[in-house]
Amino acid sequence: MRNWMKSWRGLAVVGVAAAGAAIGGGMLLSGGCASAIKVDPQSVIGQRFPTVRGEGLDGKKWTLPEDLKGKPAVIFVGYKQFTQFDIDRWMIALDMLGTPAAIYEIPTIAGMVPGMFANQIDDGMRKGIPRELWSAVITVYGDAEKIEAFTGTENPMPSRVLLLDAEGRVVWFHDRGFGPQFAKELDAAVRRLPAGG
Repeated sequence: MRNWMKSWRGLAVVGVAAAGAAIGGGMLLSGGCASAIKVDPQSVIGQRFPTVRGEGLDGKKWTLPEDLKGKPAVIFVGYKQFTQFDIDRWMIALDMLGTPAAIYEIPTIAGMVPGMFANQIDDGMRKGIPRELWSAVITVYGDAEKIEAFTGTENPMPSRVLLLDAEGRVVWFHDRGFGPQFAKELDAAVRRLPAGG
């Protein structure tokens, strides 16, 4: 599944900026990230990703990780607008490596105010992404706190990169920002999984 490559534009700056302006003079859409949650990255490995509901930019309703079961999936969780720069680098590297996994962006925006503007935020993202790629971007609002508690938000700028196996368990996790060596580690971890996950 290689059509995800251009979905790195998922958190389109125009969409997030427009939404930020709509909800209060351009504040960051950090929601629940206001109080940092510290998580030991090693404690995530082997754990099942929390059950959360989201919606793809194509309008499809998702329940994660259930709807990803049956094959490996790489997910990029973004808490901040500028996390997109980190995700961009990961996406390009994995495309160059030909990483054989389904890949999704999960913009995760906690808090009541962002939730009230979910449609406007999602519409802004759609303006920056070709329609064919909308299915690879799944926004999570109401259940965002579950993901924050699972991955931590102590340093919210880098994306949370998770490799899930066929059962939705985390087999690889990184939260310190992109580096070529980390992309190679992730690619190798994907290739070690059975073809069906």
